This record gives sequence, structure tokens and C-alpha cells, in this order.
Amino acid sequence: MHGYEMIQEIAERSGGAWKPSPGSVYPTLQLLEDEGLITSESEGGKKLFTLTDAGRTEAESGADAPWEEAGRGVDWEAMHEIRQAGSGLMEAFGQVWKTGSAEQRRKAIAVINDARKKLYLILADEG
Repeated sequence: MHGYEMIQEIAERSGGAWKPSPGSVYPTLQLLEDEGLITSESEGGKKLFTLTDAGRTEAESGADAPWEEAGRGVDWEAMHEIRQAGSGLMEAFGQVWKTGSAEQRRKAIAVINDARKKLYLILADEG
């Protein structure tokens, strides 16, 4: 697989609970290659990574895949609601930012900052 494909695969296997960043994946791939656990070859301008025999042995002897742990105990319905709310908020903010006046943009920033403070106050009230 290519590195980007690995990132997508991990996100899918963890049900979206874990999506590693390129900044963590690519250095790890380089380390694994340096250790002889994977090899790489260029394909269409991208690197294609493959397990070596030593890498396959290491993978089979290791613990459970980390993405399996990442997805355990996650309330997927709540996660979906959170993502929809956050996505909707950012979409609205983006629309104000693209089409709004300078004053409307200042107001939008104030709303976002106020929402952040109110979220923290929810935790303070429950403590």
C-alpha cells in the first residue's frame, strides 16, 4: 500500500476513531524500512510499501492491531452527532468568512470564542 492508503485503511478499520497523520505515518514507515521490516518501490510517483518476511513474522507475533483498541467502547451514534454538529458549525463559519463583511467576520469569531467558553463552562458546572 501507499502511505496515504494506509492512513485511510486505519481510519476505516477503527471506524473513524483513529486517523493517523502523515507526520506520524511516513517517519514510521521510514523507520520500519530502515529496520528491514518493509521495503518500498516507486510507483507512479508514490512509494508502495510491502512487508518483508521479517516484517510479516514481526506483525504476526505482535499484539492486537492498535486500530482495534481505538474503536472499542466508542459511542458511534454520539460520535456521528458530534461530527455533524462540528461540521455544520465550520460550514456556517466558512460561509460568513467567505461572503461576510469585516464586521460580520468579527461577530462570527466572537460567536466561536463564546461557544468555546460555554463548552468549558459545561464541564465546570458538572464538577
